[in-house]
Amino acid sequence: MANLKDIRARIGSVKKTKQITSAMKLVAAAKLKGATDRALAAQPYQSKLRTVLGRVGAKAGDSVSDPLLQTHPTVEKILIVMLTSDKGLCGGFNNNLLRRAVVWIGERQASGVNVTVRTFGRKGRDFFKVRGTVPADAVIEYAKIPKMDLVRPLSDHMVSGFINGDYDEVWIGYNHFANAAVQVPTFSKILPLSVEAAEGAAEDASGDYLFEPDPGTILSSLLPLYLRTILLQTFLESEAGEFGARMVAMDNASRNANDLIDRLSLQYNRARQAAITTEITEIVSGAEAL
Repeated sequence: MANLKDIRARIGSVKKTKQITSAMKLVAAAKLKGATDRALAAQPYQSKLRTVLGRVGAKAGDSVSDPLLQTHPTVEKILIVMLTSDKGLCGGFNNNLLRRAVVWIGERQASGVNVTVRTFGRKGRDFFKVRGTVPADAVIEYAKIPKMDLVRPLSDHMVSGFINGDYDEVWIGYNHFANAAVQVPTFSKILPLSVEAAEGAAEDASGDYLFEPDPGTILSSLLPLYLRTILLQTFLESEAGEFGARMVAMDNASRNANDLIDRLSLQYNRARQAAITTEITEIVSGAEAL
């Protein structure tokens, strides 16, 4: 039977751990609200811009020749940007994404494609370093940086690398925010961009809208902005997903701590009862001996 003092010490330790996990859950829940609001607020803007691009693209027709829309004849060089967190204690948020990234990269490398990795977040950087893949660039502690200050240089790097032929395709890997409890590892192709005409866009563009200057010029001006909105949305969803995953993980940890405290308390009471019974037996035996 375990020593009573040791059991009391372990119960105290678990209670302190529970206090920490409960506090972290509350902090994550508070941050999740703001992150979710920001992610949802950005969606209408991106959706409207996509609709405008669809109308302009329908008007421009086959005359569009913007380099950001051009598919390269062969895909030999790919850039993938991985969005992970700097901190842990968020369940499988990082590991689920990174394990799939290893498979994703391996499949393309097996086809002879050269894959360049850039990471945002300490977890992603460390993960690839341990596996012998040193990221071409790694940004850590990026949660402290305004999102657009991250998106602008990243977008410029993607565009210049794609146009100059450094990359034939540009992808981004992140956790799509479905809800607070569900984050879906997602790999999305960023470049070349595709402009899909919205339903009825061709009819609208032919009669209801005047374009000045020509549709091709407008499209070329809007595409870099559209690319930034896509990147901004992925950053916002990744941030919301991290807080959601941490809130759920800390809630599970607090529940597990409660269960462990109950088991230890039961063990303590049984040990204490056994000790009392032993003492009574010894007293009775001593009395009878007299």
